[in-house]
Amino acid sequence: MRSITTFDLQYAHRFYRFQGEAQYLHGHTGRLTIEVEDSIEPGVNMVFPCNEIQKVAWDVLKNFDHALILREDDPLLPAILAVYEKQGIKNGAPSNKMKGAAFKTGLATAYPDCRLVVTKETMTVEGMIKIVYELLKDKLNIAKLTFTSGVNAATQEYTPVKSIDRCPLCGVALVDGVCPKCGYRKK
Repeated sequence: MRSITTFDLQYAHRFYRFQGEAQYLHGHTGRLTIEVEDSIEPGVNMVFPCNEIQKVAWDVLKNFDHALILREDDPLLPAILAVYEKQGIKNGAPSNKMKGAAFKTGLATAYPDCRLVVTKETMTVEGMIKIVYELLKDKLNIAKLTFTSGVNAATQEYTPVKSIDRCPLCGVALVDGVCPKCGYRKK
């Protein structure tokens, strides 16, 4: 069975070296749907609490919300960083409170202080799915990711390969046999 949750992400990007309207800097509301698969945890009668999926995923996804996403070879990148430096916000601003933890993978690097994600590939809906899976595959038992942005959409199904020990009282993933939410200890 699956538990499913969605996220709305506001972001700006462009398709560098693309012939068409998307070569211009523009913004989107993207919608990411995450489907997590496992057995139903009998104590709570669910696969995984959707609010817990949101907490786990949001820790990294908030880097994409109200962010600029550019490919690493985009000539706009140094110009944007120069403007941010001149403006005094390259290394953060007091109003920038919704920061995720910085990350670096083979596909993307997040710079939360300046609300920037730099990607290896053009940030398409397919590209976003690849990045999200790379970031969350070890944290959630992902069965399917779907990302829509404007009229574009992509989906990818995965074969979950592990079962995550969950708390029988609240359903969240156990950390070293202990529930971080309620304190339950696995015997």
